[in-house]
Amino acid sequence: MENIVLNNKLECPVVGIGTFMLSPVDAEVSVREALKMGYRLVDTANAYVNERAVGRGIKESGVDRKDVFLSTKLWPSEYENDNAVERDSCFLLQLLK
Repeated sequence: MENIVLNNKLECPVVGIGTFMLSPVDAEVSVREALKMGYRLVDTANAYVNERAVGRGIKESGVDRKDVFLSTKLWPSEYENDNAVERDSCFLLQLLK
C-alpha cells in the first residue's frame, strides 16, 4: 500500500480502516480482518467507545504493532491535560503489549 510522508517525517498509509459508528464487536473483527488483508492504518477515538476492541483486533491480527499506524483522538476538554494520552488510551495501549 502507498504511504505519504507527514511533516514530522513519519510515513502514514494513504488508505486505512476507520471505526466510527462500529460496535465494539464489529470494530474488533473489522480491524483484525483489515490488518490481515494488508491495511496498516487504523483510526479510532475515545468518543467512538470502541478503543479497547480496536486494541484487541490489532493484537489478534498477528501484525506486529510497529507496522500499524494508529490514530486516535481526545476530547477537546482534555487538550490541556498533560497525562491525557497516557490515561485515556491506557486500555487500548495495554492490549497492544
